[in-house]
Amino acid sequence: MNWKLILQLSVFGLIMAFATVFLIPEMFEPVFWIAIFIFSAYIIVQRVRSQYFLHGFFVSLANCVWITIAHILFYSTYIANHPSIAKMAKEHPFLPTHPRLAMLITGPVFGIVCGLILGLFAYIGSLMVKKKVRIQ
Repeated sequence: MNWKLILQLSVFGLIMAFATVFLIPEMFEPVFWIAIFIFSAYIIVQRVRSQYFLHGFFVSLANCVWITIAHILFYSTYIANHPSIAKMAKEHPFLPTHPRLAMLITGPVFGIVCGLILGLFAYIGSLMVKKKVRIQ
């Protein structure tokens, strides 16, 4: 596993963590994530020789750490800019009075789902790209 690459690609998650709190409107967020997934999958395919899916999966898990922390720390600002999340927090079946705790629990679930998606992107990308054989 190329942990350095995983950490480097997770910087996009760190940037998105703050961008989703302060800059990016809720309706445009998926467009940014799709672009990040495609770019990350491309970089993974170019830089590693195997375990494409796992690299993508771990990048998204690292992203979910950054995002969950930022959304919890800047909860008031995040909720003010994301009305559908505010509505979901109020209607949460188990923790309607503890929205930060709900984020702490659901953040990793979203990280796993996004990890499956990015892992799939990286795996499919690896099937589409022929690797150049280096002659030493």
